Amino acid sequence: MRAVGYHTPLPIAAPNSLVDIELPRPVPYGRDLLVEIRAVSVNPVDTKVRASAAAADNEWKILGWDAAGVVVETGPEASLFKPGDEIFYAGALTRPGSNAEFHLVDERIVGPKPKTLDWAEAAALPLTAITAWETLFDRLDVNGRAVPGAAPAILVVGGAGGVGSITIQLARQLTNLKVIATASRPETRAWVTELGAHHVVDHSRPLAEQVEALGIGAPAFVFSTTGTDQHLSEIVELIAPQGRFALIDDPAALDVLPFKRKSVSTHWELMFTRSLFDTDDIAEQGRLLREVTRLVDSGAVRTTLAEDFGPINAANLKRAHALIESGRARGKIVLEGF
Repeated sequence: MRAVGYHTPLPIAAPNSLVDIELPRPVPYGRDLLVEIRAVSVNPVDTKVRASAAAADNEWKILGWDAAGVVVETGPEASLFKPGDEIFYAGALTRPGSNAEFHLVDERIVGPKPKTLDWAEAAALPLTAITAWETLFDRLDVNGRAVPGAAPAILVVGGAGGVGSITIQLARQLTNLKVIATASRPETRAWVTELGAHHVVDHSRPLAEQVEALGIGAPAFVFSTTGTDQHLSEIVELIAPQGRFALIDDPAALDVLPFKRKSVSTHWELMFTRSLFDTDDIAEQGRLLREVTRLVDSGAVRTTLAEDFGPINAANLKRAHALIESGRARGKIVLEGF
């Protein structure tokens, strides 16, 4: 089968940072589904792994987590899907990725592809939707215990990115929160407004003053998807006492001591945790993807696909990695077909 891989971590401009290769078709076992890949999307995790993780000896490292495709074969213990089913999912860090013609995935972290989306539109959603859902409802518990005296609002730092784009929509559809998104360019401000943000503030300027100027009060929740180390002091200032703060990026250091005065709780989100540790609730990811599909097919949530870079090959994946590493990506970058 055709695939894209690498051996050694290299800058994306290096000739061998990603290369087109041929590999044997994998065989499903246990609760695996063997999926014929129709489309994939590229996430910051792809670039981070490529830049830091080498392949095992005499093997290729295959990236790619978001995928949409067709089940062609199932493992002996699989029961949730059958050959011919159209699915989408975000995969697992511990297994070869989806930048290949055929891919293995545990059926418990898979959802049925939305019928109203094409392959590329569907592939844009799984990883970011899981991340946003788990952050909102499992980590921050935005519909659970209220924050006394706080504004029923959430600030989404990096609102125009892949995770921010779907967080805005889920918060609008499934909560009563006012959604404040950060964006700094005219096109990204328009994007987050179109997705449903009630307010937009500029993350290239101090955030606390801008949020206060909105006149809605100190937000109960802050979700930082990028640049946490740059914005942390502003977040400490603007968040409500007893508020809840979540992040997904990888700051070199994270000094949360300033949160102590306000008793702010800090929550990390990594959507791969359930599959990394085979947690008892791993099937929650399949369940929430089914709910995302329902929301999409009902017209409540839209795809966050922003750019289609064409067929799945090394050259197009390099373009996608370079754009993500530039920090100027909007929504999701998708590649479709071989």
